[in-house]
Amino acid sequence: MNRTASTKTEFSKHSKRPSTYRRVVTANVDGKSILRSDEQLQAYEFKSVPSYEHTLVWVNPTTPDLREEQRFDRYPDSIVPGPGGTSLHFVTFPRGSVFADPSFHGDAARSEALSRLRGLADHFEKDDPEMHKTNTVDYAIVYEGEIWLNPVRVLSALRVPP
Repeated sequence: MNRTASTKTEFSKHSKRPSTYRRVVTANVDGKSILRSDEQLQAYEFKSVPSYEHTLVWVNPTTPDLREEQRFDRYPDSIVPGPGGTSLHFVTFPRGSVFADPSFHGDAARSEALSRLRGLADHFEKDDPEMHKTNTVDYAIVYEGEIWLNPVRVLSALRVPP
């Protein structure tokens, strides 16, 4: 069975959010745990949306057969997993003011998202492109800042006491 662990290793020039991750994959070979891979993953920085970063850490398109070796050796045709599948992403969202700036080019942002976020961007809602409709369970952890969905703050950064 493969195991995957990721840790943040560097910080974005935009803020304290990480922009480089370390992905460690282990496997069980003949009853022994071995290191399958240990690599750095650089966040993709969107050219059309300042301060927007995306890192796809892992994806299983369907329910994995854990008797088989799991591989993630190429960017998938879709980052949205099918039934029983999973995916892990680290995303740095830009401030909302980026989208209100007169220099923001929505068509360029959509085109770039369709290329980078294959299978997801085509599910963005027309009237609210910050939202998507997919048959997935999504989890969010806010490292810094807040996430607002139509005038309601829904997530704030977790504060851990010293």
